Amino acid sequence: MFDYKKVVRIFQTTFDVKIALPKHTPFFMNILEALLLLCLLIVISAFVSCSELALASARKIKLQVMAKDGGDTRALDVLNMQQQPGSFITVVQIGLNAVAILAGIVGEAAVRPYFGGLLENAGSWGSTAASLLTFALVTGSFILIADLMPKRMAMTHPEAVAVRIVRPMMFLIFILKPVVWIFDGMANAIFKLFKISTVRQEQLTSEDIYAVVDAGAQAGVLKQQEHYLIENIFDMQARTVTSTMSTREYIAYFDKNDGSDTVLAIMSEKPHNKFLVCDGDLERVIGYIESHTLLTLFLKEKDVRLTDKRVLRKALFIPDTLSLYDVLETFKTSGEDFAVVVNEYALVVGVVTLKDVMSIVMGELVNTEEEPQIIRRTEDTWLVDGATPLADVMRALDIEEFPNSENYETIAGFMMYSLRKIPKRTDFLVYAGYKFEIIDTENLKIDQLLVSKQGEDVVSR
Repeated sequence: MFDYKKVVRIFQTTFDVKIALPKHTPFFMNILEALLLLCLLIVISAFVSCSELALASARKIKLQVMAKDGGDTRALDVLNMQQQPGSFITVVQIGLNAVAILAGIVGEAAVRPYFGGLLENAGSWGSTAASLLTFALVTGSFILIADLMPKRMAMTHPEAVAVRIVRPMMFLIFILKPVVWIFDGMANAIFKLFKISTVRQEQLTSEDIYAVVDAGAQAGVLKQQEHYLIENIFDMQARTVTSTMSTREYIAYFDKNDGSDTVLAIMSEKPHNKFLVCDGDLERVIGYIESHTLLTLFLKEKDVRLTDKRVLRKALFIPDTLSLYDVLETFKTSGEDFAVVVNEYALVVGVVTLKDVMSIVMGELVNTEEEPQIIRRTEDTWLVDGATPLADVMRALDIEEFPNSENYETIAGFMMYSLRKIPKRTDFLVYAGYKFEIIDTENLKIDQLLVSKQGEDVVSR
């Protein structure tokens, strides 16, 4: 039979208060009633624990999708609670602490005497054993049922759990509003004193998106090509036009005074879709022509001048500092798909087409006719074109980063920056466990490298 007076004495000792006990009380509790009360406390504690983790870990993006596409207004309530979590945290702590104290009181006053009665013939250690059994029963039940299980469920399905418990939690906040206001106010005052922000920061960075994409690829949600496609889209803002343009030495152009025989010979030798037309040299570009338009006129007329307005089009000039995203926007607003790239001294450094820009995004989907820049020879060796962008090398070799990469954009630039000299054949350096050796140069330019797996970094030569 439950000793009510003993419970009151424990309560008095715990909270340092005095309560006048009646001489006779009708309140009695047997072991079954005590266990039922403990079960109720476990359920309350499980609800509070589950609410705490679910509301805290529910992802903002998924909640926004649930609210916008699914029309679930409970998701908006969760978002609002995440923005101002003070009241919610206060209710959680009040609930957990109150339940823990009550469970201890019930266990000590009702369950321990029951075990004590069972072990009354055990001698002097019977009372100690009864206390230990009570502690193990109550604590084990709370750890397993009121803590581990609900929290694991909340971690597995945080958004689904959050939208289901947010309304009951809002009701508890309303019921306990005076107490919540006091504790929340004191906590806010302390945070303000130490100048600590209590507003949840949900700023999404490109690194966050990369992490989500990588997680999707590892989980098999995204195919490898889709993974590369998304990464390449974000690379467009970081990479400049010089990383994908055709450099100056590869530009095929006509002089405005070239005759039809010269033009046809150049077009036969270098079959491009577009050719620049210059007044003497590349520094005096007057426009460009499209091959099919010029050839059509050649079929109709034997002698066509390159300055003819029917074939000559105005060239679009862009600075070499533009990102690929900016180039794409420029093509969109101008209606062009071909541009001349100039540096700060107004010197032509290359040309770029819409296909060049899209090749960064689509990769091999638009480069099926071109030789790949990275060719794997064996399990541990690669042939790499000197003009290969760093991002492609990093992806192929699984390298996290290159040192001071803001100073160069290609693997050739990395070699020149690291060697600190004009490169020549057989020059090499080792970085990130790979040996980068120059095997071919052309006009002081690194044309091709041999990359092989090595040990730790060594000094270059």
